[in-house]
Amino acid sequence: MSRVCELSGKGPMVGNNVSHAKNRTRRRFLPNLNNVTLRSDTLDRSFSMKISAAALRTVDHRGGLDAFLAKAKDAELSSNALKIKKDIAKAQAAG
Repeated sequence: MSRVCELSGKGPMVGNNVSHAKNRTRRRFLPNLNNVTLRSDTLDRSFSMKISAAALRTVDHRGGLDAFLAKAKDAELSSNALKIKKDIAKAQAAG
């Protein structure tokens, strides 16, 4: 599986390990991904996603999955999250 957050788009970054003697070797900084289940109030169902800890805090801050996806940019979302966003928008428009 890819190490990319489904909601924020955060992925691995690259950098250097620097020893005391200033020897540099390449390394990867991986995002802090967690498997979580988020509930949509509009659709009245739960979704399992792999998201970063920072994105999870943002979801809580914005008031849930529905509010987060309403403000989220489509370019950052995964295809699964984009489908959920469109389903939520369709359900809110219908009723």
